[in-house]
Amino acid sequence: MYLLLPGRHHLLTRYQKEYLNRLVKDGLSEVKNHLGNPLQISELPTAIIFAVTSANHNNTRRNPLPLYKRAMMIQDFSRDLEIPVFVIPIDDVGQSPNFASYTIKKIEAETEMSLSLTPKNTIVLCSTPVANLYSDLGFSILPVERIPGRDEKFITKLPWEILEGLAKSEVKMNSQTKTDLVSYMDPASVRLWDEYQVWDKIQMLFSDSLIGEDGDLTESRDYNTYVREMDLIAELKFNDTKNYILPGRIGDIGCAVGSWIKLASEKSNLFESDFYGVEIARHLFQVCEQRKENGEFRNPNVFFLRKNAVSGLVFPAGTMNTIHSSSLTHEIESYGNREKLLSFIQNRYLELAMGGVWINRDVVGPEDKDREVYVWFQDTDGTNLGQKPNSYANLKEYLDSMSTKERFFRFQSDFRKEEGYVLRTEVFSVDGIEYYRMKLADVCEFLSKKDYTDNWESEMHESFCFWSFSDWKTHLESFGFQVSPKSHAYRNEWLVENRYLGKTKIFTSDKEVPSSHEDLIPMDFPVTHMLLLAEK
Repeated sequence: MYLLLPGRHHLLTRYQKEYLNRLVKDGLSEVKNHLGNPLQISELPTAIIFAVTSANHNNTRRNPLPLYKRAMMIQDFSRDLEIPVFVIPIDDVGQSPNFASYTIKKIEAETEMSLSLTPKNTIVLCSTPVANLYSDLGFSILPVERIPGRDEKFITKLPWEILEGLAKSEVKMNSQTKTDLVSYMDPASVRLWDEYQVWDKIQMLFSDSLIGEDGDLTESRDYNTYVREMDLIAELKFNDTKNYILPGRIGDIGCAVGSWIKLASEKSNLFESDFYGVEIARHLFQVCEQRKENGEFRNPNVFFLRKNAVSGLVFPAGTMNTIHSSSLTHEIESYGNREKLLSFIQNRYLELAMGGVWINRDVVGPEDKDREVYVWFQDTDGTNLGQKPNSYANLKEYLDSMSTKERFFRFQSDFRKEEGYVLRTEVFSVDGIEYYRMKLADVCEFLSKKDYTDNWESEMHESFCFWSFSDWKTHLESFGFQVSPKSHAYRNEWLVENRYLGKTKIFTSDKEVPSSHEDLIPMDFPVTHMLLLAEK
């Protein structure tokens, strides 16, 4: 008779050990199932199977430990259980009503059909609502920490309650609280957590508001679209930066799908270099690992790390010759806050060796971003007001149907609404034509996002124009960087030619209230991007 324990198993408890030992030594005949009825099974347990769910996830709040550390802990925990113990990885398949069935099939596949679990030969040990999925398949359930019966009552703390308790910041300040929580843990868990400094790791993961439970910056991004876009512009990004890469230890923070590293690793003067790609988004990290497995990187010394570069150092201090980041710093400002962005800058300075360079390519705001300008929007390139969203198959189709002018109104309503931002405008009619007065930064924000209709909800959180190029230079120098004179802000002319011209016109005026077209002075579209070479 098999005992199946499905769970994430980031932490094991003394109670679990005692419970399993009782089952192994005393048998199953008298123990009560989840409804409070004796199992009345005369057979003794012959093996214990730990099904480690979310085995392909790590470094997140839901799954702080990688599979290999969980497996090490389980094997240490199981030394004195006196019957065979199997550790079977179960990859994450999201919220699925068929998860129990999938787990049983996965165990069979992982063991090359040697473990075929059925309701006749397996008892499931589970104290959470997941037990219902196995019960529906006919398996008997032992509730472990849960008191048998209909009520949600427990004999002791659940592993996840202990982990979350240890992650709270006040635990770090209160040694007695930590001691109490640790007392629930099995020594095998304490040993592994000590050896691998898991205590600090979970405090960092749970305290970081920038990253979601599964380790992503945003849950509204379409990663299929995002990956295609990253690969399409990889060569452009690389050509902008390739002349400034210093050989040695080279890190790409926010490496997306590894395209920049792939191109850099092919340069003959960098063959002896070591490359480190850092990516927190789970979907993108998995693509990087797969590309490496496929042999797409010419340099064998390419390594990928799933780490958070905001909360602390991702490389040892003073070790990096080149750090590269692209289209990342604005996301830290957008999804985090100013404090996190400043922390990110400081961490990069600390990681660089003397003479090293941080190459930061990103969007940027205009120098006079708070200046008020007058804006004309095209209104004949789509519908104008009154269209109902439910008339369209999806949000993208609805947005694509709009004129530039109508899409601006939607942008004005949506842009950083959740963050409390209010985009203010004032309408003027000059010689029968409508113009809108607003801050130049707000115009630039609209222009930079108006065509990303397939990722609109995600884009509405992102701020591009919070700093101008000179603002960036000032902040970098305050941390000790020297900004190379080769650094510069520039305008993406493709965007101007293909996205801006004919859609929007920007004017300035010397008059408080322009009364004719002579009062409006045409203005060039401002800079859109920057290349910053921050040297230590």
